[in-house]
Amino acid sequence: MLALAFASVPLYRVFCQKTGFGGTPKITRDGSTKVVNREITVRFIANTHRDLPWTFTPLQHTVRLKIGENGLAFYRAKNNSDKPVVGMATYNVSPDAAGQYFNKVFCFCFEQQKLDPGETMEMPVQFFLDPDFAKDPILKDVNEITLSYTFFVFKNNKKTN
Repeated sequence: MLALAFASVPLYRVFCQKTGFGGTPKITRDGSTKVVNREITVRFIANTHRDLPWTFTPLQHTVRLKIGENGLAFYRAKNNSDKPVVGMATYNVSPDAAGQYFNKVFCFCFEQQKLDPGETMEMPVQFFLDPDFAKDPILKDVNEITLSYTFFVFKNNKKTN
């Protein structure tokens, strides 16, 4: 039972990434090959946990693209402390129903990010909306999707002094 309890969190995360459950974008290896003639605005939000001494912002606040079109956006992070800090981002798509159609091809959020004191880094996210988004009656009136990230201090961070 104890092993099952520890395994449930990573298993739930994998389930959400594969299905888009709860607004979690899917992860895919390939970009889209089919474009639908319906445009969507994707809004980008950036947050940091209060314990993370970083400034984290999107370099563009919105991108307008067609469903199925491959998109690319950038975020910028800066370590404002005098020590190296490792961060990890969590992410979410809203409305939740759009999560199952939001596909990430590449994202800084897949890995831990280490920033040295005063270091600034630009971090990309490559994505597309599955063309089936346009067929979903629940989403027929949705014209804007929000991709939100929150960076946290990575808890397994080894002290670097």
